[in-house]
Amino acid sequence: MRRGFTRNFEPVRVLSDSQVETIHKRTLEVLSEVGCKFESARALKLLKENGCRIDFEQHIVYFPPDLVENSIRNCPGNFLVRSRDPKDNLLIGGNTLYFMSSLGARYSDIDTGDVRIPTMQENNMAVFISDALDSIDLYSGYTPYFEIDGVEAVMLCSTSLAMRLRNSTKITRGTQPTDTFIWETQIAQAAGQELIGNMEAAAPLSYPEDAINAAYTYVEAGFPMYIAAGSVMGGTAPVTIAGSTISNNAELLAAVVFIQCLKPGTGIIANDFVTPMNMESGDLFFCSLGASLHQMAFNQIWHDLYKIPTNNTGSAFPYSKKADYQSAYEKTHIAMSSALSGANMIVFHGGVTAELSYNPILSIIDDDIATIIGKTIEGFEVSEETMAVDLIKEVGPVPGTFLNKNHTRTWWKKEYFMPKSADRLSFPEWQRTGKKGVIEKAKERMEQIMTTHKVKPLSEKQDAEIDRILGQARKYYKEKGLL
Repeated sequence: MRRGFTRNFEPVRVLSDSQVETIHKRTLEVLSEVGCKFESARALKLLKENGCRIDFEQHIVYFPPDLVENSIRNCPGNFLVRSRDPKDNLLIGGNTLYFMSSLGARYSDIDTGDVRIPTMQENNMAVFISDALDSIDLYSGYTPYFEIDGVEAVMLCSTSLAMRLRNSTKITRGTQPTDTFIWETQIAQAAGQELIGNMEAAAPLSYPEDAINAAYTYVEAGFPMYIAAGSVMGGTAPVTIAGSTISNNAELLAAVVFIQCLKPGTGIIANDFVTPMNMESGDLFFCSLGASLHQMAFNQIWHDLYKIPTNNTGSAFPYSKKADYQSAYEKTHIAMSSALSGANMIVFHGGVTAELSYNPILSIIDDDIATIIGKTIEGFEVSEETMAVDLIKEVGPVPGTFLNKNHTRTWWKKEYFMPKSADRLSFPEWQRTGKKGVIEKAKERMEQIMTTHKVKPLSEKQDAEIDRILGQARKYYKEKGLL
């Protein structure tokens, strides 16, 4: 099982207990009086059978507060997700933090920032590199690219999943568009691996039929669920952090109720990706302070009150167009606030700008940053051995030294992290060795990974079955006129 990072101190809280309670009560008010649209006849029937009031003409579900709170209680505080290789199993929840790789539509040139559609070879290489990075624990549903040269749009998600399973043993998340969940479920089962299912709202307060059908398929397969909304503050949600927290909570709790009505006890991880609108341009304000504070409030409510694991996506997509100083500070500040406030997952590695591009070299650099963030929440040990009072007495004042002590050698290795891609040379050494920066060193590390890393392969039978399923998917979409 993957270890991830364990939070060894209480999460940072940005809300008082009374503020948490008020936000929860007003969320229940929205769910009972405004409701949430479910564009599925069978979902409306299920929710009516479980006590919801339904406007069948408008497809609006009105949720009684006691049903919402009972559904929250039915969610497990942690749950296991099984990989085809047990070393990559995940136990999601509690005080464990995992990192999920980011994604982008196209390949970004690490030096120029120019973007283009990646080849299949580049897609597979990016997955292979992510498999080698210790701080990446799982993949998002579109990782690494949501465009691949020669792959039609309707075949992208199922083909991408197949490539992830062939080039990695780490857990991955499913997707929901255009019935792709049918084939993704079958592909994962053929590989002997569980998926984290996917159900994403269309803000404000709506679930499209694809999202609902995906939930039915994933839950019936026995997979845990990832729920998301993706509101835009000032667009599809109130512009204020408190107001957008309530609307986002309402959207996600509607999914919690639906999933628990479908199969009580299903594991759920709730995603927060609520982003302010940049009112100067109309664009999304990625990696903003508003998004950071929103995630901190979200983590506090869901971790402390609901006791449902959380994922944060705010650090996945910087505004910067290149792997530069801006990218580093944008991603790091929001990921650190997520980690400190109790997130169980953070989407982080490799995203270059907005959701437009990705680069595996940046994911290598991000591996160092994620490790630093993870080790920060693990804190440090305070014990007789680490306080080292007896050693201080032994060494005494000058000319005493701690350099030649066993204690120094032992605890240096335990408490300190040495980044793998950062420049740590003295200035004269740096001048003599080519003045390499972090990007050059990350490129060298990528070459090393490509020559030394190994991935447990699928069996010939599993490979053949995945090809058969992809063939079925292609036939299905052709019959629907989508290919």
